[in-house]
Amino acid sequence: MNRVFQPAACAAIVKSLLASFLIAGSALAADAAHAPPAAAKADPAKGGSLYDTGDNARGLPACASCHGAGGNSTINTNPKLAGQIDNYLHKQLVDFTTPARNQPVMTTYAKMLSDDEKKNIAAFLATQQPKQGAARNKDTLELGRKIYRGGIADRGVAACASCHGATGSGIPAQYPRVAGQHQDYTVAQLQAFKAGTRSNSPQMATLAKRLSDDEMKAVADYIAGLK
Repeated sequence: MNRVFQPAACAAIVKSLLASFLIAGSALAADAAHAPPAAAKADPAKGGSLYDTGDNARGLPACASCHGAGGNSTINTNPKLAGQIDNYLHKQLVDFTTPARNQPVMTTYAKMLSDDEKKNIAAFLATQQPKQGAARNKDTLELGRKIYRGGIADRGVAACASCHGATGSGIPAQYPRVAGQHQDYTVAQLQAFKAGTRSNSPQMATLAKRLSDDEMKAVADYIAGLK
């Protein structure tokens, strides 16, 4: 049987649907109003300015005074930062504010920086061109190469290349670039991991404890020549 068209019933249905849409729209608007603000995008230009000049008002020196122009440190005990992965750098700056990586100089300055400033500096350094390093000890170069590329199987030492890449360029957001890094700095970090004075990477702490001082020096020297 065909139903008789009822304008009044149709209008009621339309009105009900419109009301439902309005309620749903209001709920979405309320959710949007209470949602956390989107994270600000890192600004390399601001990071570069802070890196180069610091902030005298806060007693914050220029990062370049220790890490060199564009992150190419010329001081063997201070790391080269040019071309480093931005997420890794940001994490380290955060870690310096915790017991996991307490270092007198960097901890002091990292605590002065806002999280946005940490991200900006990291973004700036990630855009910089790293300068080539060089291995210095030909007598240990082969030992360093073997450890970096193949590890030490009988002691459970994984190949450094498995995390840091064949050329030492790192894996974004996971493992840092190490190519061309100063030998003295790399050795100091391996020793800190071994001693437990740096505890922000369980993997590195485990591996470092399985390396002798001579093996650390050999692999650090090999890393310095990677490009």
